[in-house]
Amino acid sequence: MGIRRILRLALLSLVGLFVLIQFPPYGRAHTNPPVTAEPQWDRRGTRELAAVSCFDCHSNLTEWPWYTNVAPMSWLVQRDVDEGRDTMNFSTWDRPQPEADGFFQVIEEGEMPPSTYTLIHPSAGLDDAERKELIDGLRATFQTSPPIPGGGEGGEEGE
Repeated sequence: MGIRRILRLALLSLVGLFVLIQFPPYGRAHTNPPVTAEPQWDRRGTRELAAVSCFDCHSNLTEWPWYTNVAPMSWLVQRDVDEGRDTMNFSTWDRPQPEADGFFQVIEEGEMPPSTYTLIHPSAGLDDAERKELIDGLRATFQTSPPIPGGGEGGEEGE
């Protein structure tokens, strides 16, 4: 078997695999449930920073660009949004926010927004001053409009 034939077979196999992975339905739900309650923000600037850097994964106001319809990217984005909404959701402030206590630390350590997100959305990246402004604003917001603690597995059953 010649090298050209092997390369052609490999390319056709990759194209076939790409087509096949488009069929599983996961990653294309793209739901934005209704906003039931937002925090009482300390000021508009805090909400604006949170909207740019956090809302795509941590709210029900997710923007779903075209690439969120193409696997495997759709799978990764869907997983990030599902996990983000489960840990902290600024659109359901009237429900428990399981990870509210650790939210400041991941921002301070530069883990949020994640680099995989800011690579595609550079405007979501925070410089040191913006990071401090967001953390200070969220601390003030959480003092006047604290998140409901708790949640987790099965926390919403029976409602």
